Amino acid sequence: MDSVRSDRLRRRGRALLAGAALLALLAAGCGGAGDGDSASPAPGVTRKPCPQPVNEDNGCIYLGIISDLSAGPFKSLGVPLTRAQQVFWDRINRQGGIGGYDIDARTYVRDNKYDPATHRRAFQEIKDDVLALAQSLGSPTTEAILTELRAGRMIAVPASYPSKWEFENVILEAGASYCFEAMNAVDYAVDNLGARSAMAVYFPGDYGGDAAAGAKAAARARGLSYSEVPTKQGAAAQDAAIRTIVERRPDVVMLTTGPAEAAAIVAKTVAAGFRGEFMGSNPTFVKELLRSPAFPVLKEKFWYVAPWKPFAYDSPGHTAMRQALGRVDPDDSYTTGWTLSYALKTVLEKAAANGNLTREGVYEALGQVTRVDYEGMLPAHAGDFSGTPNSAAFRESVISRPDERQYTGTRVITDFFAGPTAKSHRLDAPCYSPR
Repeated sequence: MDSVRSDRLRRRGRALLAGAALLALLAAGCGGAGDGDSASPAPGVTRKPCPQPVNEDNGCIYLGIISDLSAGPFKSLGVPLTRAQQVFWDRINRQGGIGGYDIDARTYVRDNKYDPATHRRAFQEIKDDVLALAQSLGSPTTEAILTELRAGRMIAVPASYPSKWEFENVILEAGASYCFEAMNAVDYAVDNLGARSAMAVYFPGDYGGDAAAGAKAAARARGLSYSEVPTKQGAAAQDAAIRTIVERRPDVVMLTTGPAEAAAIVAKTVAAGFRGEFMGSNPTFVKELLRSPAFPVLKEKFWYVAPWKPFAYDSPGHTAMRQALGRVDPDDSYTTGWTLSYALKTVLEKAAANGNLTREGVYEALGQVTRVDYEGMLPAHAGDFSGTPNSAAFRESVISRPDERQYTGTRVITDFFAGPTAKSHRLDAPCYSPR
């Protein structure tokens, strides 16, 4: 990890100091996008128009998507997320494209079934035909292709939020990590709910482990007693966690599970007499829980920590997303897919402005980006990729509550905020590392 982090710091420093002359030289040496011959300027970039061009005089930039689209546990996330990303790039094409190119995010779409081996095979199928990955869904699945991403200097946008992505120079993340999200949850519980003790209940691994590390850091910083309970997947597999919560009676429980597990834990502990509150990491709530028997209890006891505001929120970006999608069943997975795409758009625009729409050019351009216009879906400073992990990491979250009157089932309670723990934490290493 030290060598990867050092490489990222060297790259970012080099990118900040690089001049236009050097970038032009790189473009010429690599067969840059401005060349007049008929050969492809770079993998995933062609002078031939896209299969269904919006601008017939434009060339084509192909982006890959590897998502959970059929049989995996996150199909309900992957399908709308992918749809939102595709209409995002359609909108960019209607605005003229980028650097004389339309963007194609439809030709090279593959299903990973949330399986690392399947994800790796899908990557092998498309890697020579795409400039970057507009989506790589999942932490263990993305981990399975990291070595090749690094070797090829190919940028990937992950649909996952472990803090380790801050240390990967080929990963283009968006929003706060699970670690900072949990810090903000615990700080909010202390400052607004009077919590004096905390417990983390979580799935082992990058997802749950990262959040548990953040919850533990916040508990220590705020002087709370703290305990943690790893748990298994499945709503019926939560009995041990439920017993532990009821026995220890923490003031707040940080849940980093799936939605079904979260609903079961909240409902059954409250039925057993537990009076504390629950904070949930962003994958713990979906609007389908509105129809769950547990919903009345969730509405009273559950607080949802989100990376951005929900589908129906009033911002220019949310409005553009809804207009581009047309008539769909509101789903915050659309919001995720649309929001994740802004940073890659900005990086591609920077590479085009540098005259170097190649993988090397995109790789270097990433380190030059200090602000991203998320059209109000995230603060602009969330798009700083120019510094160290500690200086550039976005640390803010949004707190919501379950509410059946809202289109996607949650009502925003706070604006973007970072609690005192997240603000002061030095991110010199990932919050969670496997032992």
